Amino acid sequence: MADKIATREAYGKALVEFADKYDYVVLDADLAEATKTVMFKKACPDRFFDCGIAEGNMITVAAGLAAAGKVAFASSFAMFAAGRAFEQVRNSVGYPHLNVKIGATHAGITVGEDGATHQCLEDIALMRTIPGMTVVNPADAVEARAAVEAAITTYGPFYMRFGRAAVPVINDNPDYKFELGKGVLLRDGKDVTIVATGIMVSMALEAAEALAAEGIDARVINIHTIKPIDREILVKAASETGAIVTAEEHNIIGGLGAAVSEVICEECPVPVVKVGVNDSFGRSGKVPPLLEMYGLTPKNILEKAKKAISLK
Repeated sequence: MADKIATREAYGKALVEFADKYDYVVLDADLAEATKTVMFKKACPDRFFDCGIAEGNMITVAAGLAAAGKVAFASSFAMFAAGRAFEQVRNSVGYPHLNVKIGATHAGITVGEDGATHQCLEDIALMRTIPGMTVVNPADAVEARAAVEAAITTYGPFYMRFGRAAVPVINDNPDYKFELGKGVLLRDGKDVTIVATGIMVSMALEAAEALAAEGIDARVINIHTIKPIDREILVKAASETGAIVTAEEHNIIGGLGAAVSEVICEECPVPVVKVGVNDSFGRSGKVPPLLEMYGLTPKNILEKAKKAISLK
């Protein structure tokens, strides 16, 4: 059984780990305990700024620090970082293309009991519409750590999506390499391709195992960078397997499924079937039943894979 670690936990640890190696500051909106930036606050108090429950102001302060030459991390829940502060992200960070890194935690329905108001299912869609914004959605703690270092060392605005719930560690192998804008082939196959992001990557691997037991050979691709997306790996998969399923903990409108469809429609038209939240809000509840309710399960990925194959 793989270890389970929340990506928000890995984010907090990475900020501390890289503090001596790189020069950056961290801002939070009175949620440091939850976003795990409290770890950095304790380790580097002189480089941490709590901006209070004022996310728009936090983003603007981060933009000012970036304009003065700093690498600035700004953290809050995804609903507030992407939603409440959208105008400031667009106009104060995106438009001048400043070196601000948004660490957005508690994304998706796995926020659980916090309910629909806090379960952000629209953030990927919002952030990928901003010109020049890099959007990263790590699959596990290993990838979250790597994403933080990539954000520090790559100039420009970043949106990094982290979760509240502990998820399986799947990338703890010596061959793993994180490269911005490059998908990761986790399993080869010829009958259908499952393209997944975030917590759905481990479920995609489970679905592929179940499909194999039925004689269906599924390819699995992890897309950690949703923008810029890896067009090459997607077009190759479409041409070689002839059918694609996307899986995401996000609204199917504007998220990974939409991003993949845009590429496939233009370059190699094949059926694309989406697994995600179907144009609805979340609701309060325990995480496993919520995942089941919204179809974010290996079983649903398996069923959608069969549907995609039938549409060839």
